Amino acid sequence: MELQGKATRLWGNFFKVNMVQIRTFHMTWFAFFAAFFAWFGIAPLMIIVREELELTKSQVGWTIIASVAVTVFARFFIGWLCDRIGPRLSYTYLLMFGAFPVAGIGLADSFESFLFFRLLIGIIGASFVITQYHTSVMFAPNVVGTANATSAGWGNLGGGVTQLVMPLMFSAFVIGFGFTDAEAWRASMLVVGIIIFFIGIAYYFLTQDAPEGNYKELRAQNRMPKKEKVTGAYFAAMKDHRVWLLFIIYGACFGIELTVNNVAALYFFDYFDGITLVTAGLIAASFGLMNIFARTLGGIFGDNFGALWGLRGRAYWLFIVLFLEGCALMVFSQMSVLFLAIPTLIIFSLFTQMAEGATYSVVPFVNKKSLGAVAGVVGAGGNAGAVAAGFLFKGDMEWPDVFFTIGVVVVIASFLALFVKFSPEKEREELIALESAHLEILETRADRANMALKHSLDIIAEAEALQRKN
Repeated sequence: MELQGKATRLWGNFFKVNMVQIRTFHMTWFAFFAAFFAWFGIAPLMIIVREELELTKSQVGWTIIASVAVTVFARFFIGWLCDRIGPRLSYTYLLMFGAFPVAGIGLADSFESFLFFRLLIGIIGASFVITQYHTSVMFAPNVVGTANATSAGWGNLGGGVTQLVMPLMFSAFVIGFGFTDAEAWRASMLVVGIIIFFIGIAYYFLTQDAPEGNYKELRAQNRMPKKEKVTGAYFAAMKDHRVWLLFIIYGACFGIELTVNNVAALYFFDYFDGITLVTAGLIAASFGLMNIFARTLGGIFGDNFGALWGLRGRAYWLFIVLFLEGCALMVFSQMSVLFLAIPTLIIFSLFTQMAEGATYSVVPFVNKKSLGAVAGVVGAGGNAGAVAAGFLFKGDMEWPDVFFTIGVVVVIASFLALFVKFSPEKEREELIALESAHLEILETRADRANMALKHSLDIIAEAEALQRKN
């Protein structure tokens, strides 16, 4: 599927929300932000939940696994759904239905019921696939890596903001409204559920599937493959070994981010002296808050490496940043004093999120006819990695040792990026598309220059006419 009318600029048009591509960009990152916030909203409150429900270390581990396990299957499905009904309806349905378990977790009164709702909440993690899908169909090759990385990064920012906001919301219910601890964490999740329900409605009215219209209309005009062909193309894409290499690679970066979002507050609370609930949340938030620019950097460098060395350049960049992520994680695992642990955590976060941006600067070029399949499978890899890491935290190994082990695995996984290769024909095809996008930018600038020159000449002519008249 190669849609027309894609935007060739992001930052230059950043505030032009009358452009459907830019309006969609802003809606999709904001929707993902809200979904990510809701997905991990309970994580910084687990210190309270653990005490109230009397959860063991093993049970806490199972809740960590549950929060990301079902998302693996949801992401496989949502990519297929995007290809069939379009990202607009997919996002609307996901947020509106996902709001119910987010609010419903407040009904949990035992480990089993809490685990059930935590499992269901994981479904909204599939929102990431829609975000990447939607920006991929809205932006041209010269800027798609940047658009994907920025929308996902600002969405992932929700994982950092929730570490900061949820303890404050919890405290507001306790101090301002006199709620008990048990009532306060439940009320906090209810508020989040209501918010994402209405964001789902807004997404329906403020976006469209593609630059030229919605999939239903485009199919009626024979400008897109029929729905019946989607399933076959989906399974064809899944036979591509590069998709599964990226599946593992994304597990080694986004999967680790998900895991850290789940355990960071508990880790600092348990392993460092004098840390309170709010302080642990603030430190954990620093990891997620790096998304405000780190993932974008990964996409920008991916686009630049692609401009210099073609599609293989994007893969080389992915290898470099993933390798550095693994090294940084191993160093972080050895930090036992707070003033060293925090900056090391931030450096590790920087490389982790840059690796995520680098991954999705490659994804749009693997198979454009089945973009949903590729985005869904690779996105599912992130959650599969989180599930695997979650089992390590559930066991008897000390958490610093778990972090070191994961760092070693990430370093090994980084070399898989060198095997994500593209045919010479595909390289030439994308080079032509890239040159076309650059030409469109130059033409736009030339048109603006001509308009400015014409305007200046008109002013001069008017001044001369006025002078002659006087």
